[in-house]
Amino acid sequence: MIRPIWEYITGLFDVHLDFGPEFGGIRGRVQAIKPMVLDRWIMPPFGWIKINTDGSAMGAPGNSACGGIFRDCKGAADLAQLQATMQAIELACSSIQMHVNPAAAEATLLSLSQSPRPYHACQFILENSQLANARFQAAGAIRDAAIREWALLEAADRRGLISFCLCFIMNNANSPEGYVLVKVASVAAQLLKRGWPDFTAAEKDAFFLEVKEAVNGSHGLDVQFVGINFLESLVSEFSPSTSTAMGLPREFHEQCRISLEQDYMKAFYCWVQYAAFNVSSRIIEAHSEIPEVKVCSAALRLMIQILNWDFRGKNAVENLKRGIDVFYDGMKQENSSLRRSECIFVQPGHAWHDMLISSGHVGWLLNFYTALRQKFSCEGYWLDCPLAVSARKLIVQFCSVTGVIFPSDGGHMQRQHLLQLLAGIVQWMEPPDAVAKAIKSGKSESELLDGCRALMSVATVTTPVVFNELLKNLRPYGTLTLLSALMCEVSKDLMENRTDDETWSWVARDILLDTWTTLLMQLDGSGHNNSLPPEGISAAANVFALIVDSGLKAASASVLSDGDEYDFLQASVTAMDERLNSYALIGRASIGATIPLLTERFSERVMRLHQGKGISDPTETLEELYSLLLITGHILADEGQGETPLVPKEIESSYTNIMEVDKHPVVILSGSIIRFAEQSLDPEMRTSFFSPRLMEAVVWFLARWSSTYLMPPERSGENKSSYENCNETQHSTNALLSFCGENNQGKVVLDIIIRISLSTLLSYPGEKDLQALTCYQLLHGLVKRRNIISHLVTLDSWRDLANAFANERVFFSLNAAHQRSLAQTLTLSTSGMKTPEASNQYIHNLTSHMTASLVELSSKNDLKTIAQQPDIILLVSCLLERLRGVARASEPRTQKAIYQMGFSVMNPVLIFLQAYKDESIVVYLLLKFVTDWVDGQIIYLEAQETAAVVDFCMRLLQLYSSNNIGKISISLSNTLRTGADAEKYKDLRALLQLLSSLCSKDLVDFASEPIEAYGTSISQVVYMGLHIVTPLITLDLLKYPKLCHSYFSLLSHMLEVYPEIIAQLNVEAFRHILATLDFGLHHQDVEVVDLCLRAVKALASHHYKDSGAGKVGLGSHATSYKEPDGKFHEGILGRFLRSLLQLLLFEDYSTDLVSSAADALLPLILCEQSVYQNLANELIEMQVIPTFRSRLTNALQSLISSNNLSSTLDRINHQRFRKNLHSFLIEVRGFLRMFVLRGHCYGSGCFLAARLGWQHGSVASIDVKQACPSSIRPTLAGFGLNGPVLNGLAILEPNPNPSGLRAKWATIGL
Repeated sequence: MIRPIWEYITGLFDVHLDFGPEFGGIRGRVQAIKPMVLDRWIMPPFGWIKINTDGSAMGAPGNSACGGIFRDCKGAADLAQLQATMQAIELACSSIQMHVNPAAAEATLLSLSQSPRPYHACQFILENSQLANARFQAAGAIRDAAIREWALLEAADRRGLISFCLCFIMNNANSPEGYVLVKVASVAAQLLKRGWPDFTAAEKDAFFLEVKEAVNGSHGLDVQFVGINFLESLVSEFSPSTSTAMGLPREFHEQCRISLEQDYMKAFYCWVQYAAFNVSSRIIEAHSEIPEVKVCSAALRLMIQILNWDFRGKNAVENLKRGIDVFYDGMKQENSSLRRSECIFVQPGHAWHDMLISSGHVGWLLNFYTALRQKFSCEGYWLDCPLAVSARKLIVQFCSVTGVIFPSDGGHMQRQHLLQLLAGIVQWMEPPDAVAKAIKSGKSESELLDGCRALMSVATVTTPVVFNELLKNLRPYGTLTLLSALMCEVSKDLMENRTDDETWSWVARDILLDTWTTLLMQLDGSGHNNSLPPEGISAAANVFALIVDSGLKAASASVLSDGDEYDFLQASVTAMDERLNSYALIGRASIGATIPLLTERFSERVMRLHQGKGISDPTETLEELYSLLLITGHILADEGQGETPLVPKEIESSYTNIMEVDKHPVVILSGSIIRFAEQSLDPEMRTSFFSPRLMEAVVWFLARWSSTYLMPPERSGENKSSYENCNETQHSTNALLSFCGENNQGKVVLDIIIRISLSTLLSYPGEKDLQALTCYQLLHGLVKRRNIISHLVTLDSWRDLANAFANERVFFSLNAAHQRSLAQTLTLSTSGMKTPEASNQYIHNLTSHMTASLVELSSKNDLKTIAQQPDIILLVSCLLERLRGVARASEPRTQKAIYQMGFSVMNPVLIFLQAYKDESIVVYLLLKFVTDWVDGQIIYLEAQETAAVVDFCMRLLQLYSSNNIGKISISLSNTLRTGADAEKYKDLRALLQLLSSLCSKDLVDFASEPIEAYGTSISQVVYMGLHIVTPLITLDLLKYPKLCHSYFSLLSHMLEVYPEIIAQLNVEAFRHILATLDFGLHHQDVEVVDLCLRAVKALASHHYKDSGAGKVGLGSHATSYKEPDGKFHEGILGRFLRSLLQLLLFEDYSTDLVSSAADALLPLILCEQSVYQNLANELIEMQVIPTFRSRLTNALQSLISSNNLSSTLDRINHQRFRKNLHSFLIEVRGFLRMFVLRGHCYGSGCFLAARLGWQHGSVASIDVKQACPSSIRPTLAGFGLNGPVLNGLAILEPNPNPSGLRAKWATIGL
């Protein structure tokens, strides 16, 4: 009994003992805790006894010790061993809690979970440990081991583990450590799911019989509670969104989900429904907290979880046929683009009708909550207790029940269902003013918020008409009127309590807005009109008027506030889009009242502005105008999102009787805003009223409005046909659009917009947001529309803008990125010119001053002196950004002018690259300009022009390389190195893009003669580029995702198109590329791995085809060979074969990569058949279980022989090998990976053998001669077995003195 405990102590701690000559005493010291490694002890056959021996010597002569343990085929373990294991785990848990050597303690716990078959020890810990954390870890170890070893466990062992977990939670239901019970219940659920396809129906029923009895309350309230918790864990585990990863395919999880849904889900709901019903009366009658409350809360939570289940199977097909909303023919598709609150449809199917609808379950739930609400009405805290919260959540969920669970009766039963719910829910919200007042007085807001969520749920399954009619059965007003009243109270509270904190009114406002959004979004795919009823239109008008006036009041108040409670009003225009879109939906629903309201409010503010000129401070009025411009822009027009937006249908259909342009309300409103914006051109008015913030709103409005109303294209095809059924609507729309059409005021308004843009760029220096809106949204949006651009280029204002940009230095004050955008916009406008000659002349005029400035500056004799001056750096940077913008707008009609632009600055670019070699920003801009210019030009260039560009790129690469190789020194501090890496990363990415652009010439080339006619080859350029760039790319830099992707994209393309150049690289570059490829094969990004697999395929295929034709291929180092003295040299293809097999068999990767891996693996095997055979033999030799050995042997043979696989690399053979590899991985990957978790690679020379579980300090006590391949036996012989064997687990550590007594394993027959 003493020996194992002592071994435990000496194994856990570093113990030094000195025995005196007379053994009169023991002197010693104990050092820090050391990590333990738990591994498997394999029992000997029947009739044999296994002896595990260990010894160690500290010097010769010196202290030494040895010992041994005898075990028979039963592997019997005594109590002391189990206790020692438990104490080791408890000590590790305590060490972590007390932060005493946590790394070693974590290693000990990890060893337990990674040990084979630790079940007996874990069960002992669960049943006997007094430390809750130790029991928690033991439960986790059972789960990890069982999932890992599931294929090796007998059926009885699988069932036994699940039964043990279930019995444990039942027997310990009253334990105060609830988290341990939750963990064990979770383990039981996971194991049950893992074996779900294998268990028979009778076995499943046997498990659930005990659970059912527990949930029904047969064994007391505590057991009832843990039984419900187990079902909660089970449902969570089977749900795709919350399931645990088990290393199994998606089909397995889907099969389990469907089976549970069809066979057991309804039964679970019935059990917990019965449990909640049984305890509800005692809860209502009780006058204090009783245990039944906990049970009822858990039951309600599980009901909510089940209703949240994503019901599919037969129900999904039925719901798809019927539509999820039975109130009208078309199916209502959920659109959550504008919604902030979550609402889940509940569609359990017809089989659930009797339980959820016709059983009176909803009535019981409502009565139960109402009774509790009345009983605890004086106790405000009760509203937030778990029971009340769960009951309300379940009621809200019932509001979302829809689909075929209701009969096809025209929606009558669903209407009655919602009406019953609404009768109970409306009490939580009425009257809205009284409820809001009570909340301000301290009452919890949770009930009101849940009521709002219930209304939103009802809105998801009804049309606006049905939604409004529901409440009319109970009240003299409709549901939309209630919605409007709630919004009114919420808005009042928001106005009174402005704060950054999220108050109840913030949450309620978002929910109510989502409800309006749900009702008003045109979700009906059948084309039905979902317009609001008259009462609803009135309610929407009231809400929108409240929104507008509240916004104006808030904008005005923000001027006088010194605090930060109005910071949300200062947000950028785009940041407010989401909420403004919701406001716009409400406003458009009552468009007849909305447009006049906005016109009135806007005119009032403009008049007030002029009347108070020079008399009063206009700031408040300006803020109100800002607010009005934003909401008006959202009402009048939609965001284009890449397409020309149409006039909103609400506007088109609401003014059918107005045929005269000047009387159309939208024209009146738009005209007043445009006239107001035009006043900004007056310098005095601009100074007095048009602040940068107001101009942001003006420019944003003009950009959004012009995309819809300014010179709109004629309707054609589908867009036109949708309006042919209503002539009045069509005539009204034509009248509206003709206001700013090509033949009316369109050109005048366009000229005003351009002049406002020019004035904005010149008059508001330093206003980056305003400049961004002008350059990116307004001007860039105009040149993308062909119906506008032909008129745009004829305007004097546009020519003034181009001339000012090209020649006036004031534009250099713009942000550099904005200058690039403006240059690109001006260049794109050439597509509106009539002839290519005019376009090229325009480009020449636009860029000649820029190029001349760069040429002149680069030719200065004192460039080195003046180049570092800040104003010169700024000038060069701005000019380069402008040229980048022009280059990025390259089109065939402007290609010649843009080529001449770049050609004229070739030498200046090289001069600046040398002059600014220490200015990383300028270097990056130079590289990006060249990259963008080459990318836009290369495919159009003739051979002579291409030769000039290629020669220029070569000189650029050489110059950059000479300036940057060795620039990042190892001696730099981490901070400086990180900064340098970041700059270098940007440069290298630009260079890689440049090389990729050059490569595109070989794919798409419009030249009339080949480039080789001028003695230049693209492949040679890229070959030199790889020589130059490769030494600069380190594995650390490849951690940058964009650079990594650019590099491997180029490498993959190069090796696929020019595989022969890889053999021409120097040794250093060659090795570096191979190292990066190996790095990429194990990358986390699936796309990067796929690119590397394509590169490896290209390498191996090229070598196989070339060597088959008698050529050199990749050279002598490509394949493996053996020297005369027997020394084996592994080639690069052999290493890739080894690495790829390791990835496929033992590592985690996406299944999408298997096909690409097969395409790479086939040529590797054909090139390295002897290496493949050796690796296969090594794998087979490592299998100690005969069944697995046989399966692996057959699978390896089938991999290279099935499906009539040949030795060619044609398309058909690749397809055959893909099928073979898929079958091979399905057959063997599971049981091979099972052993990976038992250990890790112990050295760089280790490949497959180490994957069986051998590592430094982790050696299982087995027969070495039988289990270990010869390649690793010497390594294993150097490890000592230092620790006890506990319950079949060996606590193992490396021998501290390898030169001492070696470990010995022996299997002796008696």
